[in-house]
Amino acid sequence: MTHLWMRHEVRTTERRAPITPDDARTLVDAGFAVTVERSPQRVFPLEDYAAAGCATAEAGSWVDAPDDAYVIGLKELPDGPSELRHRHIYFGHAYKAQHGAATLLDRFTAGGGALLDMEYLTDDSGRRLAAFGYWAGYVGAALAVLHLRGQLTTPLVPTTREDLDAALRGGGDTRAIVVGALGRSGRGACDALAVAGIEATAWDLEETRNLDKPALLGHDLLVNTVLTTTPVPPFVTEADLDAPGRRLAVISDVTCDVTSDCNVLPVYDRITDWDQPARRLRADNPVDIIAIDNLPSLLPKEASTAFSADLLPLLQNLDGGAEWVRALEHFRTAVAKEAVNG
Repeated sequence: MTHLWMRHEVRTTERRAPITPDDARTLVDAGFAVTVERSPQRVFPLEDYAAAGCATAEAGSWVDAPDDAYVIGLKELPDGPSELRHRHIYFGHAYKAQHGAATLLDRFTAGGGALLDMEYLTDDSGRRLAAFGYWAGYVGAALAVLHLRGQLTTPLVPTTREDLDAALRGGGDTRAIVVGALGRSGRGACDALAVAGIEATAWDLEETRNLDKPALLGHDLLVNTVLTTTPVPPFVTEADLDAPGRRLAVISDVTCDVTSDCNVLPVYDRITDWDQPARRLRADNPVDIIAIDNLPSLLPKEASTAFSADLLPLLQNLDGGAEWVRALEHFRTAVAKEAVNG
């Protein structure tokens, strides 16, 4: 029997769940054992999981889960234990030399466990099969619009799409551009801008290959939704921010690849958060950055429901599915590369 153990998220602003109670019931009915940890911030109450037939456990008890359990979550693990013996399913952000990646991989090596990174659950063509991208783009664009209008209240609090849309409506002459517009995140960003009454300039692969910097800088608002696994020429640099006639005032970096060599916006050095969602990069001719790495958690129910629906068929094929084999191979390649690099 396959055992899934859904852990509590240590980040206090993480309210999403990788599996909803309804989808947990489907797994239980299919013969899976599902254990769900208690979590004070998860959008779905623990009682809903218990009613779906799941076992329940205290927060953080995954460290004592049976060896054969798959521990599933979304964001980063706590700093301990130093040895990870389970197979973990979550967004590990450890394969592009991000900050802390080497330490995390060392923990798996020490414990004999494995990281099945959700970012690398792909089909034969490399397309991601389960992602929060749409809602990340939607919220990232919405926050940028509200900030540009001076209507963004802090700290941020989770909401519903209906309430967010009500705050967005208003129109105006804002010029906005979405880079990566044909992807999940890009579509979400364009939809949010449409609710705000803004017809966005939509760029994708062709436009980024032949980047028109003056045209990009001639917008008030930039939403970047491009995620690349290899370094490419950056979209905006420090020199671009000094360009004469720059109109760009707000950058929303949905991708948040700031600690990687693949960062396409090397104008900032750290993400922002719910307490300070926007940070000013320079005082004269100001430009502000929004770079929150768990944007969909601001719409936790909508984002979780969509993601869980994508993930469910993959979990039903967890033992032996080609996408899981590929994810494990990515992990093994990363560990081998780390060993070579010392």
